[in-house]
Amino acid sequence: MSERASTPRRGRLLRLAAACVVLLGLAGYLLVRHDPGGSGPARCTVTAAGGEPYVIEPQQAANASTIQAVASARGLPERAVTIALATAMQESALRNIDYGDRDSVGLFQQRPSQGWGTAEQIMDPVYSAGKFYEHLVEIPGYSRLPLTVAAQRVQRSGFPDAYAKHESRAALLAAALTGRRAAALNCVPAKATSEETAAGDPVRVRERLVREFGADVLPESSGLDGGGAGRSAPGPVVSVPVHTPARAGEADADRRGWELAHWAVAHSHELGIERVSYGKRVWEAGRAAEGWRTAGDGTGTGTGTEVVIAASR
Repeated sequence: MSERASTPRRGRLLRLAAACVVLLGLAGYLLVRHDPGGSGPARCTVTAAGGEPYVIEPQQAANASTIQAVASARGLPERAVTIALATAMQESALRNIDYGDRDSVGLFQQRPSQGWGTAEQIMDPVYSAGKFYEHLVEIPGYSRLPLTVAAQRVQRSGFPDAYAKHESRAALLAAALTGRRAAALNCVPAKATSEETAAGDPVRVRERLVREFGADVLPESSGLDGGGAGRSAPGPVVSVPVHTPARAGEADADRRGWELAHWAVAHSHELGIERVSYGKRVWEAGRAAEGWRTAGDGTGTGTGTEVVIAASR
């Protein structure tokens, strides 16, 4: 066969191969987008009333929930959380990074050379969020200021208007994490039934709750529970009483319950949490693609006065 005759055939074969690659890629994309079993990429979704849902990675959800918990421990309003989240979205995309402009590090890209603390301290999300709020509350009337103004007075950024583009999503996320919107946050593991995920440690869950929300979140009379009478959760669990501490800015009990429940779901991947129950709703890692379910099948172990976190996989 001549070289001239073989060239068109070779071109057709190459085009056919390219088309197959595109089709295979599209099929893979559709499997990820429409997989109902949670076997696609790990993701957390914040639902919006009549709007587009906000999808983020588990590490971003965990960092965001820590930022909210620190505000809760200080009795700060939801507006403070929205400002902090929008700031962290712009500065680090809610990732606790160890690099940045000059010596900036962490969620808020704070600089050791500017008196924010040591690099090691700033890389601690609880510490960095606390330092952000310390500066925020010193601004008179910060909650009534435009978000860009409030954030800029804390950050002193070279791009002060950049925070504005994150405000709507920060407000959506804050509404869920503060508990104002019930059952609004769902996290789906990469493989909902994966055996590769490290076993959860209820003691570690308890320690994190206390460190982020403060000592009064988990009174000494509560805590680790062996899954006793009336509970269907296997293994040890952490029972978190839903109460209203006597401090300014604390929400009502039901909002507090969803605040704690959403925190547990946001940290589920990191802490190996298998099940979270509050009221008549339950979230399970193994059925996370279904979101928060009505606990009519006996899987719910929480009540209106406590959030139950099963951290044993």
